[in-house]
Amino acid sequence: QVQLVESGGGLVQAGGSLRLSCAASGGTFSASAMGWFRQAPGKEREFVGYISWSGIRKYYRDSVKGRFTISRDNAKNTVYLQMDSLKPEDTAVYYCAAGRRDVSTAEAMYDDWGQGTQVTVSS
Repeated sequence: QVQLVESGGGLVQAGGSLRLSCAASGGTFSASAMGWFRQAPGKEREFVGYISWSGIRKYYRDSVKGRFTISRDNAKNTVYLQMDSLKPEDTAVYYCAAGRRDVSTAEAMYDDWGQGTQVTVSS
């Protein structure tokens, strides 16, 4: 089991930037595929992006491509989500997740989840 704690959320104006961090402990983080998901009020949780254990493979949903960047530092047991050019529609609770299987856009492929961090983008 991997314990995950997200941080770095906050309130920013449209066009601004935030960097989210996800610190892991208690498991084999370096062997995990990591995903970022988000859930806006009244909506279902949706996939944002993933990164393989090596950091070589990355993938993002279309609406964030070119604006969001995922990275990881296995020595620090941490994965990051750099968010630039933020839009009001990016407002959501952001969750990181760890999976022992291959990278995936599906929630069911992830085994452990963080508590989430709120990101609010104002117009």
